[in-house]
Parts: sequence; C-alpha cells; structure tokens
Amino acid sequence: MKFEDWEPHYQKILDFFGFDRTGDEDAAVLARSLTDKDDIAALTAAIKGRKVTVCGNAPSLSDDLRLGRRIRRGSGADESNNADEVIFAADAAADRLFKKGIRPDIVSTDLDGCEDTFLEMNRAGTIMVVHAHGDNVPLIKSWIPRFEGPLVLTTQSRPFEGMYNFGGFTDGDRAVFAADELGAAGITLAGFDLDDKNVVPMKHGKLMIARDLLALLDFRA
Repeated sequence: MKFEDWEPHYQKILDFFGFDRTGDEDAAVLARSLTDKDDIAALTAAIKGRKVTVCGNAPSLSDDLRLGRRIRRGSGADESNNADEVIFAADAAADRLFKKGIRPDIVSTDLDGCEDTFLEMNRAGTIMVVHAHGDNVPLIKSWIPRFEGPLVLTTQSRPFEGMYNFGGFTDGDRAVFAADELGAAGITLAGFDLDDKNVVPMKHGKLMIARDLLALLDFRA
C-alpha cells in the first residue's frame, strides 16, 4: 500500500486514540539506528507466491490450526491446512506456537509480547518484522540489538530507507497487509477474534480498527 493511500487511515487512528505522530516518527528513526539489518529480500522471498496463514493470539488459535478452521479472503469460508503454508505469527502467538513445536516462518511484533523464545526462533531463521511506534521506545532499545537473525523494521508513519510501511495497525492486521503487499498467493487467518468483548476499552478500539482495515483487503473476520 502506498503511503499516500495509507495516510488517511493512519490519521484517523491518530485522531481516535490521541496518538502523537512525532512519537511514531522518532521511534522509527531510533529503531533504524539500532541495527544495520534490512532483510526485506528474505521476507519477500518467504511470502511471494506462497499461501500464508496469519496467526493471531485469540484463545481459538490452537483449535483453528488443529481443525483447519480458517477465515479466508472474501467469503470467510473455512480452508483446509496446507503443508507448504507459511506461518506468519502475530506477536505473542509466536511464543504459543513455538511452545507447541511450531516455529513460525515470520513474526509480526511491536515487541510488547516478546519473549526470549523470539531470540531463539530468530537465530533459527524466523524473520522478525519489528514495528516501531511512539509507545514502545523502551522495548525497541531493549530488543532490537539482540536479534541476530533476519530482521525487517516497520513503521505506521512515513517510511524511509530500511523502514517499511505495508499498512495495518495491530500486529495481526499488519501481518495480513505485509503478506498482501509482498505477493502472497493466498492469505488465511487463524486465532483472530475481533468480536472479543472481554478486553479493556483500548484493546476493543484496536480490534474495531483492525476489522475495518482487514475489510479493505476483503476479509470478513
């Protein structure tokens, strides 16, 4: 998604939550200064032309994967498991999967669900797509220098060299937008519950926005 197309959605998010755009921009510059890694070629190669399952951290994740119950673009019908699928985990879902013996191919994270297992996965080849925003500066400073494996940095503000913006807002829908932008042959969702009412108001607002953004890509989660 071109930034000019994303920017109106971004401005609505800033207005809705009262976020500081300057904070996002400063966090992106900081993140870029902490590493010389830019593995966008590896991320593109991992996704382009392949079927991608984006895994959210809803309680239904384990059942969705075990039963092959997925949400797919368009109708929302189930899609069966594909042995050659790319697993793109959203933040804390990565740790859940890893502890069940599944190492995600890619992880989308703003680092607030980051665990030491992320470092282990990254050393083994999992591509970390780390998002910088104004509220996670301490986490950026703590975690980014520790990633030894493939790493891609993203921002929700204007991108620049080595800093990408594929669109999306939460870890889950950012993963979906990245997969779409980088040419996935198909995208399905597992472990997404955008109707969860048992969350704090901030989280509920984020889920509402994620639903609206996913609808732009013809998902009905």
